[in-house]
Amino acid sequence: MSDLTNSKTDRQNILNNEYAIKEIEKACKISGIIFETKVRFIKEQVATFYDVDIRTIERYLEQHSKEFEENGYEVLKGKRLKEFITKYNLEVTDINAGDLPNTLPALGIFDFRTVLNIGMLLTESERAKSVRQMILDIVIDTINIKTGGETKYINQRDEDFLISWYEEENYRREFTDVLKEYVVEDKFKYATYTDKIYESIFKEKASEYRKILKLELKDKTRDTFYTEILDLIASYECGLADIIKLQSIELGRRLNYSEVDQIFSEFENQKLFKPLVNKAREKMASRDLAFRDALHLKLKEYIKPLQASEFERFLGEKSKELEDRMKEAEDVFKRLKERG
Repeated sequence: MSDLTNSKTDRQNILNNEYAIKEIEKACKISGIIFETKVRFIKEQVATFYDVDIRTIERYLEQHSKEFEENGYEVLKGKRLKEFITKYNLEVTDINAGDLPNTLPALGIFDFRTVLNIGMLLTESERAKSVRQMILDIVIDTINIKTGGETKYINQRDEDFLISWYEEENYRREFTDVLKEYVVEDKFKYATYTDKIYESIFKEKASEYRKILKLELKDKTRDTFYTEILDLIASYECGLADIIKLQSIELGRRLNYSEVDQIFSEFENQKLFKPLVNKAREKMASRDLAFRDALHLKLKEYIKPLQASEFERFLGEKSKELEDRMKEAEDVFKRLKERG
C-alpha cells in the first residue's frame, strides 16, 4: 500500500486524478468559501480540520512550499486580497476561524487539493491519518468503477489502442515470417527475439513482465501493452525484418544466431530510438504504478506522476471498453485490411 507521507509521486498521482478528487471532496465535507469559482480555505480552517496547531500548518508550508504551490496554494495581495477578505468575512461563521482584518498585507489560501496535499504529509494528526486511508480507498474504488474492476486491460481504454494493436499484429506476422524463412531453424528463435525486443524497450523479458502484472495463463502479453509500447515494438519488428531479409538474400543463405544478434545490436543502438525508448519506459512505468499498482523495478528511475490528461485519457469520457470500440471501428478495420 502507498505511503503518501514519503512518496511525492503517489501524492501527485492522486492530486492529478480529478475523478478521485471529486469523490474525496464529497466524503471530507470540509467547509470553505467560493472564490473565483473554486472552494478556498485559510490556514486556520485547515488547522481546525486536521486538529493541529496552526504553527504545524505553517511549518509544513515552509518545508513543502514548492509542492503546495504546484497544487493550488497561493498568496493573495492587493485587489484580489481585498475581494477575498470581504467575501470571507460575509460568509464564514466558523468561530474558530474568526474574521479577517482588512489591513492584512498578504494572505495564503488553499484550495481543496492543497488541503488534501497537507493531509497526505501530516504525521502529527490522527485525522490526517484517517483521511489518507480514506483517500487510498476512494482512489482504488474510483479506478475500479471506471474500469469495471479490471485494470489489467486499462490500456485498451485508450482511443488510439485498437489501431496500434491491429497494425502491430501485422508487423508481428511479418517479423515471424522473416525469422521462419531467413534465419536458421530453431524452435526457440521466436521467443528469443521477442524477449530481445522487450528487454531493449522496457528491460524485461515476457516472463518478468507477466509476473509483475500478475497475468494468468490465458492472458496475452501484448493485449496489456499501452499504445506507445505497441508502436515501438512494431517499429522494431518492421525494421529488423527488413534488415534480416536483405542480408540473408545478399549472402544467399539463412542467417545464423550470431549474425542476427549482431544485426539486433546495431539496430537497437541507433540514436533515433533513444527518445522513443525513454518515452515508452516512462509511460509504462508511470501508468502501471498509478493504474495497476504494478512496480517495474528495472524502470524505477523513469517513474513520474501522471498528468491530469492521462487520467482523462484512460478514465474519462473518451475512454471506452474494447468491445464498444470494436463495434465502432469495424469500418476502420475494413479500410486497414484493404490497405494492407
